[in-house]
Amino acid sequence: MQKFLRLFRDSARELKSPRTLAVAGMLIALNVVMAALNIRIQFTPDLRVDFGFLCSAMIGMLFGPVVAMIGGAATDILEYLVNTGGASYFPGFTLTAILGGLVWGMVFYRKQVTILRAFCAKFTINLFLNVGLNSLWLYLLYNKAFFAGLPLRALKNLVMLPVEIFMLVMVAGVVATVTARLHWNRTPGKSSARQKSS
Repeated sequence: MQKFLRLFRDSARELKSPRTLAVAGMLIALNVVMAALNIRIQFTPDLRVDFGFLCSAMIGMLFGPVVAMIGGAATDILEYLVNTGGASYFPGFTLTAILGGLVWGMVFYRKQVTILRAFCAKFTINLFLNVGLNSLWLYLLYNKAFFAGLPLRALKNLVMLPVEIFMLVMVAGVVATVTARLHWNRTPGKSSARQKSS
């Protein structure tokens, strides 16, 4: 419990850094722009991979759960404002984005993004948030049968999971390499040693 609270406290402190605000802001903006321009990999009419989750995951990896949760809320609201298309705003999807940020931050913050961690984070988000919670929001919004679309949505999320995990590990590795070369190491006690060795 103490470790859990320290993770949140350290992440909240990240908000005091101008670098945090700048980088998180750029990742949020990139996420919104990609959604607005429909930038994605389309495998079939029903199967596609969006890139926005990578931006959210990197915010969680670099700055922790508090910043990632705020980033998730900001991204969802900005995407609605940019892509409103006459649809009414629904706060449930914002809650889903906030919980997604919580997962990214809890699993990735100050840790190496391994295949196992990427699987745990993305599987949790795909199953419980994308399939479970978003199905509830669609039921409340459009009065669709809650279980009617669940099998298809679950299948889509499971089929795309390996591709998303691969993308996560690759992008996280690049980001970790860049931040290390900039001596931007966020793991306590290792920054000074790395700087001395370079």
